[in-house]
Amino acid sequence: MARQLRIQYEGAIYHLMSRGDRREEIFRDDLDRRSFLETLGTACQKTGWQVHAYCLMSNHFHLVVETPRANLVEGMKWLLGTYTMRFNRRHKLSGHLFAGRYKSLLIDGATPGYLRTVCDYVHLNPMRARFLGKRERLQKYRWSSYPSYLRGRQKREHWLRCDRLLGEHGLRKESRRSRLEFARRMEHRRVEPNDPSSERIRRGWSFGGQDFIARLLDRLPGSVSEHHHARERNQTDQQKAEVIILARLKELGWRKTELAVRRKSDPHKIALARALRSQTTMSLKWIARRLEMGSWTHVSNLLHQ
Repeated sequence: MARQLRIQYEGAIYHLMSRGDRREEIFRDDLDRRSFLETLGTACQKTGWQVHAYCLMSNHFHLVVETPRANLVEGMKWLLGTYTMRFNRRHKLSGHLFAGRYKSLLIDGATPGYLRTVCDYVHLNPMRARFLGKRERLQKYRWSSYPSYLRGRQKREHWLRCDRLLGEHGLRKESRRSRLEFARRMEHRRVEPNDPSSERIRRGWSFGGQDFIARLLDRLPGSVSEHHHARERNQTDQQKAEVIILARLKELGWRKTELAVRRKSDPHKIALARALRSQTTMSLKWIARRLEMGSWTHVSNLLHQ
């Protein structure tokens, strides 16, 4: 069977889900959940992602992510790989943590209602999994973005974007009253019959209006191949990395050729490597080669000193 194509474009919105290998736990305790959210926040900083909703269960997670740049693949590779490394280090394990490829559902963000339906589906997940008692309110489950929607802006994760979902609920101006209305609507949703769109969210690869597929095709080149277009997919983050490098060289008054003559452990090179690691998804190998810093292991050691 052919592998599902990862469609990427600027401003795309996805419902992402990944399970543990053999359905085993990917979060053993709250420290793991905090580690994942910290890693997700760093991924957003590197990629520019905006998270509209999330929910962490025991053996899988749900994310609704908007990508202002076309960088889903690079971002997910970094997110899953980094969290796996941190999980294995903490629990003294090795090997795979996640099972196969993550699932991605492309959401029609231009037609009202589809983003709201998917975010509501994610926020209602603890109820469907019976993690909550019948009399417990949805915000009792801490490891979802839903409780953050009921808090003021200053108390939310900086990478969580709430205005769009609230807007799709008709709550244009955020206030304590609008947050209470949002909570009332969600509590009402939990007692409604199962939404028939849930199956499309679980099984499909796209979720949108009748013309959504046609609009997607207009965005794509005539012949699309996941393997043939790997270079194009990586281009946006590499361009961002080059902009960071050139801006820093200009600030230092260095010529482009000066990276080759400066010593590998030059403090300015180290600072630039650290900026590239925190603001992009470029690998240590790429950074070491681009900044003329020797091996990637040498760069790794410098950054950890």
